[in-house]
Amino acid sequence: MKEERYFFCPDPKCGQLPPEEADHALKVLRLAVGDQITIMDGVGGLYQAQINRVGKGLCAYTILDQHCQQPLWHGSIHLAIAPTKMMERTEWMAEKATEIGLNHLSFLDCRFSERRTIKRPRIERIVISAAKQSHKACIPIIDELTPFEEFVTKEHHQRRFIAHCYDQPELCPQGKPFLLNAISPNDSDLLVLVGPEGDFSVDEVQLAIAYGFEPVSIGPSRLRTETAGLVAVHLMQLGLRLP
Repeated sequence: MKEERYFFCPDPKCGQLPPEEADHALKVLRLAVGDQITIMDGVGGLYQAQINRVGKGLCAYTILDQHCQQPLWHGSIHLAIAPTKMMERTEWMAEKATEIGLNHLSFLDCRFSERRTIKRPRIERIVISAAKQSHKACIPIIDELTPFEEFVTKEHHQRRFIAHCYDQPELCPQGKPFLLNAISPNDSDLLVLVGPEGDFSVDEVQLAIAYGFEPVSIGPSRLRTETAGLVAVHLMQLGLRLP
């Protein structure tokens, strides 16, 4: 059985792969007229297609069938995280989180952040590749870096959590339950904040709590930022996974 090959095209009905995808199909995979491919539109649609014409930078196809991919979890999974000093770690996290499955990835500029810039187009390319590799028809939304205060004070319609390492009662007014235990059967849209290497500042935690974020734990171990982000995504996955 031949491996199913996924390609990204935001407008599949145009009948041609984007140039970068066409080059990969023709130069790397050596596909030819008559070969079948699977096209994802990034918002849940999958299209079975057959290549009918090739040329320099051109891979045209005919759509044979189309359908919507059934979701693996209900609702929405949103991670907001401070990028790491070494950007390679954040890029690795974005790739693996996409493979696990999430809907939205935001980046926070926090008081103790050691990185205050990101290259969103590069991260978008990484998550597109990860979505194709893991056969997911939906591509996560990637946001630009946003100041922490601006992010937490804007309106959010999800159930909101902040994962921090403090144990003071004033920073955990209702305790600090394990994230998976805090998710209820009625939840559908979840948002978790993960801080930088030095954690959130006390003022940031207090501000988040004032705006409805619930403190949670993601385990007893002290985790690197990128590891904590992946654990948070996986726990949200488990909490929202369909039976």
